[in-house]
Amino acid sequence: MTTLRRLVVLRHAKSARPPGVADAERPLAERGLRDAPAAGRWLRDAGCVPDLVVCSTAVRARETWDLAAGELPSGPAVRHDPRLYGADAEDLLAVVRETPDEVATLLLVGHNPALEEFVLLLASEGLGDTLQRVEEKFPTSAIAVLTQQTSWPEAAPGGSLLTDVAVPRGTEG
Repeated sequence: MTTLRRLVVLRHAKSARPPGVADAERPLAERGLRDAPAAGRWLRDAGCVPDLVVCSTAVRARETWDLAAGELPSGPAVRHDPRLYGADAEDLLAVVRETPDEVATLLLVGHNPALEEFVLLLASEGLGDTLQRVEEKFPTSAIAVLTQQTSWPEAAPGGSLLTDVAVPRGTEG
């Protein structure tokens, strides 16, 4: 019997656009600095603490994960993968298929439009209005949770159930 696998997809928090800064080097904006910890609290409270995180090498993605991870009870293993920056949905699927068997919950931290397209590629169906919500918009700090009955190397289009979608927001302090 195959273990239930959970894939959590987190879009980086809102980034700044400072003049003269390369896209991959853009930091989080003030709102992103508030929202990223809220994403971590959501992951903790929803019981979606990952065993492994694969994070884009872009500054805004790394900062998002660092702030989110600060809200978790323990720090999972993190792999910074340059393939997530500029990836498409098929590239993301290839990364997921490389996940070690002992990982039950995998979290990807990356960018749109790839993350939105990836969630829609994998999900054959969704609970409630989850699919519709992702189709409408997958904003910064959005989280999608998918489950699959197959091993990671067997992850395939249409092989997952979209169980939850959230857009955690921090409060101004």
